[in-house]
Amino acid sequence: MTTPPLVGSDSDPTAPSDPTVPSGPTATSDTTAPPAITAPSGAYTAAPWRALYPDVRRDGSTSEFPTALDMVAATVARTPDSDAIRFGGGRLSWRELDELSDAFAVGILADGFQSGDRVALYAQNAPQFVIAQVGTWKAGGIAVSANPMYRSRELSEILTDSGAIVLVAMEDLYRDVASLVVQATQVRTVLTIPEGGALTADRVPGGAAADAATGGRVDAETTDLADLLERYRDQRPAEAELGPESVAFLTYTSGTTGPPKGAVTTHANVVFNARTYRDWVGLGPDDVILGVAPLFHITGLVGHIAVSLLTGAPLVLMGRMDPAETVRTVAEHGATFTVGSATVFIALMNVPDVDPAALSTLTKIYSAGAPIPPSTIQAFEEKFGHYIHNIYGLTETTSPSHAVPFGVRAPVDPDSGATSVGVPVFDTMVRIIGEDGSELPTGEVGELVTRGPQVVAGYWNKPEATASDIPGGELRTGDGGFMDSDGWFYIVDRKKDQINASGYKVWPREVEDVLYEHPAVREAAVVGVPDEYRGETVKAFVSLRPGVSATPEELIDHCRTRMAAYKYPRLVDIMDEIPKTATGKMLRRQLR
Repeated sequence: MTTPPLVGSDSDPTAPSDPTVPSGPTATSDTTAPPAITAPSGAYTAAPWRALYPDVRRDGSTSEFPTALDMVAATVARTPDSDAIRFGGGRLSWRELDELSDAFAVGILADGFQSGDRVALYAQNAPQFVIAQVGTWKAGGIAVSANPMYRSRELSEILTDSGAIVLVAMEDLYRDVASLVVQATQVRTVLTIPEGGALTADRVPGGAAADAATGGRVDAETTDLADLLERYRDQRPAEAELGPESVAFLTYTSGTTGPPKGAVTTHANVVFNARTYRDWVGLGPDDVILGVAPLFHITGLVGHIAVSLLTGAPLVLMGRMDPAETVRTVAEHGATFTVGSATVFIALMNVPDVDPAALSTLTKIYSAGAPIPPSTIQAFEEKFGHYIHNIYGLTETTSPSHAVPFGVRAPVDPDSGATSVGVPVFDTMVRIIGEDGSELPTGEVGELVTRGPQVVAGYWNKPEATASDIPGGELRTGDGGFMDSDGWFYIVDRKKDQINASGYKVWPREVEDVLYEHPAVREAAVVGVPDEYRGETVKAFVSLRPGVSATPEELIDHCRTRMAAYKYPRLVDIMDEIPKTATGKMLRRQLR
């Protein structure tokens, strides 16, 4: 297989990295490889998107900081008394975050933790999540993110697959979910966080919520995290032996096409994309990061935590995302930057009697998770005066592989109506391939394949999946899209979500974008459902804006006048809420 050179790097990234990964995600020789990807054509070798890059000089893909811990150390040394985290009226400085993460590392090491072991984080957006993540690295370990929406079966899968020996969990999540399964896993240390994760007056997270009768423990098998941090507060761990190819965390995919897979994310991956956010958007210590994305998700891990660790910009956390509270928090803290799902921005627009001035400082806005409809971008700008830039990536690309340059308006494809997700970010090569693995011409829809320093090392304990999905270090994204002649990329939809109606291909995203143009539509999700005559037909699920009404027939007519006959939905269900993942993605599988 011929591998194209990457564009825009001062280093030589043409050879795929060969990280040392515990439990070996490397492909074995007996796996069945997908069709070979052919050599790139002239358009991709030329990489027309380079003309759109921000005017930033990069000093090589990984040379600035070897590990994420080196980012932390530099920020602590540079600005020790500035705010690192703000949460619920409390604040932690960088010095305090450093001390508390030291204490976390010493505490778990004293309990038998060893370099390469895993710590599972099962919590909402709270300061303890960040403390535990940084502390895990200081102990030489690997952080494992667990969705706080997981129930017992799902959590058990993650704990068992990762082999985590430490679990950090919210008290209610431990009591109601984790306590039912931990004894059947390798977990031997459970550290609990009080519900709400409040920062206390003495600035030790969790201490005020400790129950006097149990010393803060949920039961005899757990330890209150605040007690552990207080016990080891003045101690420092030995320096962890970490390098760029050491594993920083395992981030589990959603499992929509099978059991969840743990993406093996290295410190080099984290550093690279933290720098990408910083340099692409122009972020620095004077910014304030609004943490609306779940911290367990790759967007929160990199677009919130890692960017804060790199730049020194304070990270503002709110626990669970509440639209009205988010508006208040932006105004209180003067938040300047965030990255979140389209549903976040739709929710902010629907806050009753919202004052547009409350979001006046939030000028650096990116939407991730799924392409945001053009109508939503326009409506948000009309209401608040700020343009929402698209960003695109996957768990396996450590957040962004594409982004709209800050201050630039993304084009809208006239045929599909899709807003571009941007151009490949620094040092990244992306191509479009057909079913046979051959590269497609400009403008044709196929699968995006990505190569770059942000692509993960593989999947934890799954060599066959690594060989299939990341052959030779090039990620097969499963997303359908195309590139225009200027280098802008457009995502049409997941390949598996394509609808085949009477032999015609329909992409749900296009139908959803048309539905969003109707003034009554708040959210929309489109799926294919069985049809005796057409094979499949198009069905839409819609929720309406508060105080506005519309009938299914009205919405069908709205689409019929704007789309080809085979595309518009024949069926529309109006719902109070469309089911979504914790990151705001529509659960099309559940809707089917």
